[in-house]
Amino acid sequence: MAKIELTLIGKPGCHLCDDAREVVGAVLADPVLAESPHSFELAEQSILEDDALFERYAEEIPVLLINDRVHNYWRIDPDRLRRALLEMPTS
Repeated sequence: MAKIELTLIGKPGCHLCDDAREVVGAVLADPVLAESPHSFELAEQSILEDDALFERYAEEIPVLLINDRVHNYWRIDPDRLRRALLEMPTS
């Protein structure tokens, strides 16, 4: 089973980051993804704890990365995220 790594980049006290966390959590809990040939792992990083992340993403948070590539920023669309995860290649 291939592992897909999702990284949510934000900071404490960011209401858009809180919203993004809820959307990502709801999508990952979707029973349709349970049938995927992938496993999904979510990590969070704060721009306040990493100078490079702050420099790169300070004006775009929240940012969602899938396997270290930007998927979306500011507002996470649940349908677009679900589709992206279901369409991930298996190899």
